[in-house]
Amino acid sequence: MDAAEKPLHEAAIIIDAVCPLLDDQSLIADYQAGGLTAIAPTVGYWHGADVTLRTVGSWHKLLREREDLVLVRSAADIRRAKALGKTGIILHFQGPAPIEDNLDLIDAFKALGVGIMQLAYNVKNRIGDGCEERTDAGLSRFGLQVVERMNQVRMIVDCSHTGVQTTMDAIEHSSAPVIISHANAKSVYPSPRNISDEMIKAIAGNGGTIGVVGFPGFVSADKRPTIDQFIDHIVHMCDLVGTQHITLGIDYYGHQYPYAEDRAAMMMYENALADNSWSPNAYPPPPHIYPAGIETPKSMMALTDALLRRGFEADDIRKIYGENLLRIYETIWGE
Repeated sequence: MDAAEKPLHEAAIIIDAVCPLLDDQSLIADYQAGGLTAIAPTVGYWHGADVTLRTVGSWHKLLREREDLVLVRSAADIRRAKALGKTGIILHFQGPAPIEDNLDLIDAFKALGVGIMQLAYNVKNRIGDGCEERTDAGLSRFGLQVVERMNQVRMIVDCSHTGVQTTMDAIEHSSAPVIISHANAKSVYPSPRNISDEMIKAIAGNGGTIGVVGFPGFVSADKRPTIDQFIDHIVHMCDLVGTQHITLGIDYYGHQYPYAEDRAAMMMYENALADNSWSPNAYPPPPHIYPAGIETPKSMMALTDALLRRGFEADDIRKIYGENLLRIYETIWGE
């Protein structure tokens, strides 16, 4: 272990902004073992308001019962969690299905602590097109209203999984920075889920951030990517727009190795292909093994060590780990 690695890792505010692994709430412990300060369970996917409300309610119950957890509504909540040795919980939606066709549901879910919402999840919806849709239309009239209402209630606009033109329209029409919570660089590895250099520059140009993803199909063509292949995406994006716009959205999830048996993972995969939420072009078949050394959130310190070995300065690592997202949260949610 490098002498600088452990104190840097322990002192840094570390935010993983995309954590669908937390569909199983018991796995909070794995993130805590890895030294994470704040984590973002996906509390809304493709279900409507009724099912999503039950999920949000289960998190509020857990937050009430556990003194080691803090609901994050502001940047100050994350700083407080770090100071107290607690874990911040950031509620976010991967897709707009929970708001159905009612703008007032944006207000309702924001009041319940949902601070971030993706505009699409791979396919077309009433707001706009996903990144794997055959068309590339921009924001609909309803989509423009959604962005405006999200700005009004201070909910962060996330264009992960979202089509190019819909994303560009969101950047143009949003009065607050637009982020991409999790996507890698297409010029490093050309997955349909990754984003172009032009998109990286557009997000940075609007004051936003891009989170680097560990899902193997977005990292490289290798079944078991190396940690350096993961860092290649960080290096490329930092060279392109600076370290102040790069974050972590590692996207650990419940059907990856080693959390799911191969049979269960394949069943989930086949269902995702059947309902068109995934395509084989972007999502290779399981097992999905995350980059070597950070296969699970428990071993996140290995990333700190690898970034130091690749020549990243401690200040830049702290920016990527948490300070860049704290800036976004302060700007949109308030201090």
